Amino acid sequence: MFPNHVRKFRKQLNIGSLLELSERLPAITYIRLSKIERGEIFARADELRALAGALGIEPENLLVDVDDPAFDIAAWAEPLHGPSPADPEGERGAVLLAAALRARRAGDPALTIAAIEQHYGIAPVILSRIENALKPLDRWNDDVRTALRRLFGVEDDAALLARIESMHAHGGLDAVLPLVANPEIRLAKSRTRIAALRKELAVPAGDTQAVVPPPQRPAPHIEKPAEGDTATVGLLPVFGTPLPGGLIAQTPTGALVEAPRGAGPRAYGLRLGRPTLGAGLPGRATLVVDPDRYPSTGGLAVVRDQGALRVLSVTADRHGKMLGYSENPDLEVAIDTLDPADVAAVLSAVFE
Repeated sequence: MFPNHVRKFRKQLNIGSLLELSERLPAITYIRLSKIERGEIFARADELRALAGALGIEPENLLVDVDDPAFDIAAWAEPLHGPSPADPEGERGAVLLAAALRARRAGDPALTIAAIEQHYGIAPVILSRIENALKPLDRWNDDVRTALRRLFGVEDDAALLARIESMHAHGGLDAVLPLVANPEIRLAKSRTRIAALRKELAVPAGDTQAVVPPPQRPAPHIEKPAEGDTATVGLLPVFGTPLPGGLIAQTPTGALVEAPRGAGPRAYGLRLGRPTLGAGLPGRATLVVDPDRYPSTGGLAVVRDQGALRVLSVTADRHGKMLGYSENPDLEVAIDTLDPADVAAVLSAVFE
């Protein structure tokens, strides 16, 4: 969610169509410009500078303060996307289905992304969209609904809906509901990305001096258990050597990190080395990565890139397509287009 003032200033200058503005910006494709104006993707700082130059304003004026009491995201989005559909029951059903599937997977470590695709025929992209509440059960096709019924061990859609309602009524979805379609998570990510853009725009173009992030309060350090005590605490090897361009080489460091509950047999630790996602995740952090789990919106992902690894912050556009972002360098990656074998979920982070 990237609310911005591109459309506002375009209209003020009587630039009637986005295509007309696009003709003034040869470095930005029309499709990308459209997504930026509609808030579907975040602009880079250099793109904001180019846009501001074409509109005759300061780049910072294109950014929105999402915490301004006068700002209303629905009012901002309506001219671009139309009014929100008035289907609260459909939205509720989509959220409960997403939470039930997340809870089902969390309760069975054998239900990895790969296992669900192999045994139930649900592709990782579809699984991600279901878990991010793209649409309720009755709007998925027969193949997907059949696979979900098998996954939950019920005979028909009515029984599946009853199972989901029962899980909800008995508190079985309480732990995962806050993770599904949570506007506060999206708002927090928007706030973080917009703040990072403000800092970057405050540095004159061409000045490569890095913006120093504020110090972070470290989490408690995890000590290695005494010899013979590893049966009670699962330990994972830590890899990670920083490479140019925000990449990380998967080289052993000799360190160990505690495995969180639910970590799969192939999980490992990954030392960042650099704050590629901004100040909120400093370079001293070690991530616990599980290649057998697919990332979800609002979380972090590790993807293979040029023979190395890259850490991305995960979100989704209005069509449910999963996107990954990095701040340093400023990148946008269409996660849905990657080979699922090259995508892994981050389960937790440890700060040293």
